[in-house]
Amino acid sequence: MTQEKKYSYRPEIDGIRAFAVIAVIINHFNKELLPSGYLGVDIFFLISGFVITSSLVNHPSKNFRDFLMRFYTRRIKRLVPALVLFVLITSILICLFNPDPGDSLKTGLTSLFGLSNLYLLKNSTDYFATSTELNVFTHTWSLGVEEQFYFLFPLLVWFTGLGRFTTNGSRNFFCVMGVLSLASLIAFIYSYKTNQPAAYFLMPTRLWELGAGCLLFLSLKHFNSFFRALEKVPPLIVTCAVVAVLFVPLQFAVQSTFAIVVLTAVLITCLRPQTTVYKLFTHPRVVYIGLISYSLYLWHWGILSLSRWTIGIHWWSVPFQLALILLLSIASYRYVETPLRRSDWSAVSWKSIGYGMGASITTAVMLVGLMKPLNQKLFVGNKKIEESLTSSILLPRNSDILETVEKWIYKCNMTPHHLSGKDYRSKPLVDKNFIRNCVRNSAQGKNKLVLVGDSFAQVSARPLAIIATDIDYDFRVIYGYGCPYPLRYSAIKSGTVENCSEIDEELLINELISSLNKGDIVVLRLYLPKSQYLVYAGSDKLPPVDAFDNAFRSLINSVRSKGAKLVVIGANPTLSVSHLTSITPQWFNRFLSRNIISPSDNNETSYFHRNDLHLKEFINGIDDASFFSLEPYLCNRSRECRLHDGDKVLYSDKQHLTPYAHDLFFDELHRHIQRVSTSVVQKTL
Repeated sequence: MTQEKKYSYRPEIDGIRAFAVIAVIINHFNKELLPSGYLGVDIFFLISGFVITSSLVNHPSKNFRDFLMRFYTRRIKRLVPALVLFVLITSILICLFNPDPGDSLKTGLTSLFGLSNLYLLKNSTDYFATSTELNVFTHTWSLGVEEQFYFLFPLLVWFTGLGRFTTNGSRNFFCVMGVLSLASLIAFIYSYKTNQPAAYFLMPTRLWELGAGCLLFLSLKHFNSFFRALEKVPPLIVTCAVVAVLFVPLQFAVQSTFAIVVLTAVLITCLRPQTTVYKLFTHPRVVYIGLISYSLYLWHWGILSLSRWTIGIHWWSVPFQLALILLLSIASYRYVETPLRRSDWSAVSWKSIGYGMGASITTAVMLVGLMKPLNQKLFVGNKKIEESLTSSILLPRNSDILETVEKWIYKCNMTPHHLSGKDYRSKPLVDKNFIRNCVRNSAQGKNKLVLVGDSFAQVSARPLAIIATDIDYDFRVIYGYGCPYPLRYSAIKSGTVENCSEIDEELLINELISSLNKGDIVVLRLYLPKSQYLVYAGSDKLPPVDAFDNAFRSLINSVRSKGAKLVVIGANPTLSVSHLTSITPQWFNRFLSRNIISPSDNNETSYFHRNDLHLKEFINGIDDASFFSLEPYLCNRSRECRLHDGDKVLYSDKQHLTPYAHDLFFDELHRHIQRVSTSVVQKTL
């Protein structure tokens, strides 16, 4: 094989692509089968860097403008047609089954312009969380990384001289890309510990993988002694090592990612004709899978995500789902991807680029139409069932109270970034005046009920405001999303809860306590699983349960020192992804529909009852503090908890209860707080 042919087309590269996409698909069907199968995307990145460098080196250009136009024309013709078709069809389909498809549609819209990775990062998406499986466009983040790389790459190629075939062009490019790749690798390793979503989604922290492919191509082209030695490595051993890495548990993600990139580079280097592995990777059917890998990657996630909204993924459904993925991918490759990539859109390059951008913009406008004028118009489910997510018997009777409490809820949110979409790290600390304005006494000097907590406090604010009014108390609230306020600071000094850092917990507690008067009531409503359930599961990121007990005890002592009392409202079970699509039972998800949360469903649910009992015994044993358990209203004696109550829905999402669910325990909670308000205040523990 001549040097020129060796680098013009290597069928084994498509064979490796096939291997990578199959690994990704297996992982997305069932993570337990291939825990690190997602690393197939990292293999794609390396191959992409390798192939695109080969493409540019073998396509000389007249000048910089011609170089850029030719580069972007090829990229747009390669990526845009299949993506536009996939996004448009999948967007319509998700609107049929998801009554609130906004998150998916926004991800799809941004993917048309190579920005979905940034959109997912802005929303603090954890790619490995089960909830991401319901967003039909989550997987397009990798396209965003590649497309952003394409803005940098041609500039490096041209200005280092590689694209102009200057004497030192290859050396200059190799040095610059080597430095950038090393910096990117360091940033990836560091960011993975401090900000995992950024490490996963950002192009700068992924550049090293694409860069590795670029460097590999140049190294093989010039073929130094090191790579001559690598060429002699048995490819079967390297292939087995690559397969072994795909079975490594997720907690070793950084090491696995580095290993898969290095091993893939070695595999590309040592694959040579006449070896068994080479014959496998160049088998016509394997190569064909590699050729359609882009369409396979697009459609497999869409089909699996739509399945999770409808029939689910079961042993009996897998053959049909695989067949549908393959059928759509072949059709996309044969009738869209290939003919449009090979055809001349225009004799003028900039017009071809314009056609591609025009198609993306047109599709984006259609998606905006699905989000705005056609919002919920395409939904084929029972809308009355969906409406039960916000229905309540109690709330309509108290509209005058609710109007006031809505102002407090808006005003006293310590983390409004969750509503505005801004990065929480850019938000200044909550100051004294902010806290005092939310917890201070009224002008009438009445006693007050102060609700403190996180998003669970927010959804409980309306019924508690009604209770406060009924017992002639002022209602006050202060809360923030994502943290177990106000227990984090005192309980987790040695641990980490990443997005809590913007709140000065000591300031919050000090100002809360200083605002209290004799007879006031502080109600705590927190996401207790985050602060306690996981410690029973042996998490090494959270402190022992004793730390939280001490935090509770310290808070109770502080409240009692002012002659006030503390009421802790217990947690509710949280749901797994299999529950999420059956929160509202519809005709199209009857294979998934279920009404029972059992202790075996997920870690947090399995420890819910144990934690509830612990808090009940601990807090009720302290004067002037009481615990109100939600367990009797949501669960039976067999510790099975409900999702529905007849045709009423009890959960609005993975964690939060609906207004109707609050109706179930409102009367008893009212009596509980009434008793607290009339009981004698004890002075000391």
